[in-house]
Amino acid sequence: MEYMTTASTGGPRWLTDEERRVWRAYLHATTLLEDHLDRQLQRDAGMPHIYYGLLVQLAQAPRRRLRMTELARNAKITRSRLSHAVARLEKSGWVRREDCPSDKRGQNAVLTQEGYEMLRRSAPGHVSAVRQAMFDRLTPEQVHTLGEIMQVMAAGLQPEGTDADLPWLR
Repeated sequence: MEYMTTASTGGPRWLTDEERRVWRAYLHATTLLEDHLDRQLQRDAGMPHIYYGLLVQLAQAPRRRLRMTELARNAKITRSRLSHAVARLEKSGWVRREDCPSDKRGQNAVLTQEGYEMLRRSAPGHVSAVRQAMFDRLTPEQVHTLGEIMQVMAAGLQPEGTDADLPWLR
C-alpha cells in the first residue's frame, strides 16, 4: 500500500515514513515494557502490573482508601474490570471493600495492612525493573522530553466533561 498525504482531496492523511517509523517503534517499546513489568511483578509478587498500580494508588490515598469509581478513573480501566481486579485482590487479602459512608450506592476499596506489606516488599524490585528498562537507558534531557511528550499526548486523549466517551466513565 502506498502511503500518501491526501488531505487536500479529503482523503486520509497517511503517516509519513518518519511518522510510521516512530509509531512502530513506540508500539514495539511499549509492548515490550508492559510485558517486562508484568513478568517481573508476576515472578516477584504474584500479581500483574495493573494490580500493582491499584495497590500503589490505594497506598497513596488518604487513609489508604478510594471510591471504586475514582480508582477506575485513575487506573483508566472500566468499572467491571476494576471490580474483577479488586475481587482478586480481596481474595489475596490485600484489599477489602467497604460501603461509602457519604453515598450508600458507592463502595470504597481499602488497602489492607497485608496489601501494604506486599506492596512494600515488591516495590524495590518493581522500581529496579522500571529504572533498568527505561530511565537507565535515557539521558536526563531525553527523560525530560519524554515527560513533556507524554503529558501533551495524555491531555489530548483525555477530554474534560461528563459527556466524554471514556471506558472508565461508563
